[in-house]
Parts: sequence; structure tokens; C-alpha cells
Amino acid sequence: MKPIRLQRRTLGLVAVIAPLLALFIYVALRSGPLAPIPVTVATVESRPISPALFGIGTVQARYSYKIGPTFAGRIKRLDVDVGDRVIPGQVLGEMDPVDLDKRIGAQQAAIRSAEAALQQAESKHSFALAQAKRYALLFDVRGTTEEAFATRQQELAVAEAALGGAREDVARLRADLEALRAQRNNLRLTAPAAGLVVARAADPGTTVVAGQAVIEVVDPAALWVDAHFDQNGTQGLATGQAAGIVLRSRQGQILRGHVLRVEPLADAVTEEMLAKIRFDTQASPLPPIGELAEVTIRLPQLASAPAIPNAAIRTIDGRRGVWKLTDGKPEFTPVVLGQSDLDGRTQVKNGLAEGDRIIAYSEKTLTANSRIHVVDRIPGAVR
Repeated sequence: MKPIRLQRRTLGLVAVIAPLLALFIYVALRSGPLAPIPVTVATVESRPISPALFGIGTVQARYSYKIGPTFAGRIKRLDVDVGDRVIPGQVLGEMDPVDLDKRIGAQQAAIRSAEAALQQAESKHSFALAQAKRYALLFDVRGTTEEAFATRQQELAVAEAALGGAREDVARLRADLEALRAQRNNLRLTAPAAGLVVARAADPGTTVVAGQAVIEVVDPAALWVDAHFDQNGTQGLATGQAAGIVLRSRQGQILRGHVLRVEPLADAVTEEMLAKIRFDTQASPLPPIGELAEVTIRLPQLASAPAIPNAAIRTIDGRRGVWKLTDGKPEFTPVVLGQSDLDGRTQVKNGLAEGDRIIAYSEKTLTANSRIHVVDRIPGAVR
């Protein structure tokens, strides 16, 4: 009787455990770590795309003038403030001349004294020249001695030397005066061109050094965007292309511009190309210098070619490719990519054909041995 009861108990336990084990295996294979990975699938289509470049930059002034003194000194006055418009030659402020005006006055007095000395030297020279000529005539007719004639010639030479020295003194003093006047004029801070005052780095009474900027003026009619573009796909970037500019402070408003210049030097650290984007019309009100801006440049439409979603592109072991469905299993296929558009499509030059099915999104990272399950969409994924 006992063996029969043990067999019944064993069979009962097996009857209970077997379904539970089967249920566990089923759950593990369907929703556990061994479950298939949900994926969405896209079909390679041959279609034309309109490639576009997207860049980030800042608003900068093409022409900027930093105005300051040519030598160290103290600011006496400033006549403009930030936001004021100026015209060429307008006096923006002045440095303290200290003793420069007195030095100019002393130099003018020295010139007057030198000019008086010059007149005296000219008179002496005229008298010595007349005496030398008279004694030369007398010497020719034996009316004077050779010694007297030589004395008059020597006096003429001395008078000529004195006259030359007096003239050089006057010229030197006048040059010094012009230098002092130029130095005095340099104390006036003048606008070199028409523009807008955007910065005032010091106030009256402040001592500044030579070359230090006191006032910064920019030309508001010549603003541009210093834009940065990823080097991938910038082959078609060229001067003259139309551009759309969206300022950070004016979201939704697209300002028109064009590529003024593509910089010959790229940024080797960020791997970006640099370009200057100029506004077609002056923005009103003027955007602040340094404001962030988004730039979009649309390139000419390309001919039809196989195109895939950007989300499907993967990089494995340094190779770019996609997961292609082959007999329902994922297979990594390297591809050669072309240009992209802003709608998330990239043309494929080699590696795929029209009609191929590829994995666009996957819930987890895929491998060649991954089990997959095709779904319409994955929660949280962008369609």
C-alpha cells in the first residue's frame, strides 16, 4: 500500500510542477530576459531628397571699432553712452591733457624766439654777403689787402653757417610743435565710421593704458552669423547659398540671409566647418551681439536613390551600417551613405537595394544572435 501512495504523491507533484515550469519557461521566453526584442521595420525606398545643412552660431558684427587712447592717461570726459548712434569724425570723449597745453604754449614761444634769431641771422648774412662782394671788387683793382678780403670771406662763411643753423632750429621746433598738436588731437576719442555704441569700458576719471579700448562701436548694417556646421555632409556648402536664420529670442520667425563666406580654416577640435551668414535685410530691432542663432541651408534636390531613416544607422566596430532583415533574422550590413535631409532621411550609395527591409528602431541593442519581434511602434520612440 505504501509504494502505491508514494507513486500517487509523486505523480501529483509532477502534475503540479510541470505546468508551473512550462508557464515559467513561456513567460521567460516571452517577457523575460530571453524574450524577443521588439523592433520596428522600414522598407528601403528610392526617392529624391532635398539635403540641408543645419548649424549653430552667434550674431556678430562684421565691422567693430574699439576706440581708446594711444598712450596712458586719465579720461577727462565721455560724450556718448551705450545705444547712441555716432557719425564719422564725431568726438566721443577726451583724455586729460595734463600739462600738454602748457608744453604746446612753451613750444610756440620757443618758435617765436627761434624765428627772431633766424631774422637776425638773415640780416647778418645779408650784410656779410654785401661786404664780401664789395671787398672782392676792391681786391680786383688792388684797392684792399688780401688779408682784409680773406677776413670778409670768412665772415660770410660764418654768417651762412649761422643762418643754416637758425633755419634748422626753426624747422625742428615746428616739427616738435606739430608732434605735440598731433598728440593733443589724439586725446580726443573720435568715431572712425558711422555706427552704434555697444560698450563703454571706462568712465571719466579712470586711468587707462595705451591701446586699451574705452568705447566700442559696431556697424549695425553689417551684422552676420558666425555659424558652425558639422563637417559630415558639408561638401555642398558654398558662397551665395540662401539661408534661414532663427534667433533664439525670436523663435518661429525665420530671417532670410545668405552664405557670405566659407572659412578656409576648419575647427579641428570640434570637427566643424565655419561660415559667415549675412542677413539679407537689417533685422529690426537689432539682435544683441552674441545672441545664439540657428541656421538652415537647403541644398539643390538630389536624384532618386535608395533612402533610409537616420535612426536605422548604427556604428559597430568602426563600420557604419544597418540591421537588415534576412529570413526574419537581423544581419548587420555595412553601407556607404550619401547626403541627408532635415526630415531624417539619408541616401545610400552602396550596400542596400530598393525593397530591402531594415530595422529602424529596437528596444535594446541588437546582435547577430538576437531574437526579434516586429511591432508597429515602440513606446517612447519617435516615429
